[in-house]
Amino acid sequence: MTSRLLCCFAIFLALNFAAVAAPPESTRLQQAPAKDHDRTNPLRGDPQAIAAGGELFRDHCEQCHKADARGDDRHPSLRTERLASASDGDLEWFLRQGDLAHGMPSWAALPKSQRWQLVAYLRSLQ
Repeated sequence: MTSRLLCCFAIFLALNFAAVAAPPESTRLQQAPAKDHDRTNPLRGDPQAIAAGGELFRDHCEQCHKADARGDDRHPSLRTERLASASDGDLEWFLRQGDLAHGMPSWAALPKSQRWQLVAYLRSLQ
């Protein structure tokens, strides 16, 4: 089940951050409450957390978004300004909340440490 959730997250995140997507103001990430927006990743920059997040990405997201996370015609890149400009707290909040209207389930059941690892890995791509 975790692999399905990770893949769904990568697809949804990519769709929201693609250059052809709606403006940043309309994205779900912009809806994070201030208390979540202001949170920082306790694992940011930690080489072990980045490596663990990379494993999560490789195991569950790479099949759609390719090894370099740049995607393809059907799967947008995860290396966008929209992703880079979102706070760590916005990303972690989004993982917990999901967005079922766009096919993204809640990852509240995924351990918090793994959500932060994935955020750390995505940050390392910028």
